[in-house]
Amino acid sequence: MLLEFYTYKEIKQQPRMWVKAYEIIRERKAEIAAFVHRYIDQNYQVVLTGAGTSAYIGDALEAAFFSTLFRGARSIATTDILTAPENYFDSSSKVLLVSFARSGNSPESVGAVHAVNRSAGSVAHILITCNRQGELAGMKGDNVLTILLPEETNDVSLAMTSSYSTMLLACSLIAHIDSIEAQETHILALSKAVAAAMEKYEEELHKMAGLDFKRAVFLGSGPLKGVAEESRLKLQELTDGSVMCAFDSFLGFRHGPKAVVNGDTLLVYLLSDKAAVQRYELDLIRQIKARGYEMASILVCQSKPSNESVASLEIEIGLPSGMPECYSCVSYIFVAQLLGMFKSINFGLCPDSPSVSGNISRVVEGVTVYS
Repeated sequence: MLLEFYTYKEIKQQPRMWVKAYEIIRERKAEIAAFVHRYIDQNYQVVLTGAGTSAYIGDALEAAFFSTLFRGARSIATTDILTAPENYFDSSSKVLLVSFARSGNSPESVGAVHAVNRSAGSVAHILITCNRQGELAGMKGDNVLTILLPEETNDVSLAMTSSYSTMLLACSLIAHIDSIEAQETHILALSKAVAAAMEKYEEELHKMAGLDFKRAVFLGSGPLKGVAEESRLKLQELTDGSVMCAFDSFLGFRHGPKAVVNGDTLLVYLLSDKAAVQRYELDLIRQIKARGYEMASILVCQSKPSNESVASLEIEIGLPSGMPECYSCVSYIFVAQLLGMFKSINFGLCPDSPSVSGNISRVVEGVTVYS
């Protein structure tokens, strides 16, 4: 039954797509390295941009790029750039704009590129997209580098799954282009671990989706806050808004947003692999568990920090230690993807096109771009 849905196949294909993306980047090493250094060496500001899920790629990577070529990268959504580019750029701005787009046809994706071209003093573009027929992929110029990802990542489903994770990893690989050969070990380990974890925990996530929760909160720190942001969207859009979702950092959640937790709430904890960060995260998890306000909880981690049981379902992904966060953070996303798909089916929806009302569509419609 599950194989009837594009969504299921697109979630499950992700580990294979990551290896394919690595091969694409590695084969173009000389070209990519020359392009990136042409601008990075002149102190161009790296800006990561996209709309919705594509914007959340930047939100995760901004916090993960400190030790890469893209150190100091800033995430600014196309939806913010388009409405007021002057808030971010002026004639003195030198910008390396990295655009993420599944289809490359949304009005904001194309409009933001033109808005930055008009507003900044000097601009170069890295276009990371899954659709070779898209308008974004058709842009040409000496200051344009286009990265076309495997055709399978141009998800047929409304919800972005393999497109999200593969674009995130492609950008991470570009940020490590000078040592691209050494990144193969990380990508192969990531692919193997996530494929095994999806297989191991799929049925448990199916059961968890059967609970009657009406709210869900995803928490993460650093890059995992950006993954929590995307996780929130996946569950909410796949259930056509029937499950209202939120996200936050672990410490930020204490400052008011924790009021959302009640007996109808599922909490999903994306636990950092850093022991110093885990101290803060586990303090909150234990506090919430002691008060027992939530319906259920899911802990997602690389390895359990102790034998203590702190959640209803505990998922261990098991990546090797020492993997850069820009790779390891994406290993957490399958949990929300599968949970959302199963919950969608439980509600009697089609996960490939869950929006019964038509409120949302695969490519955003109805946006007028004003010049």
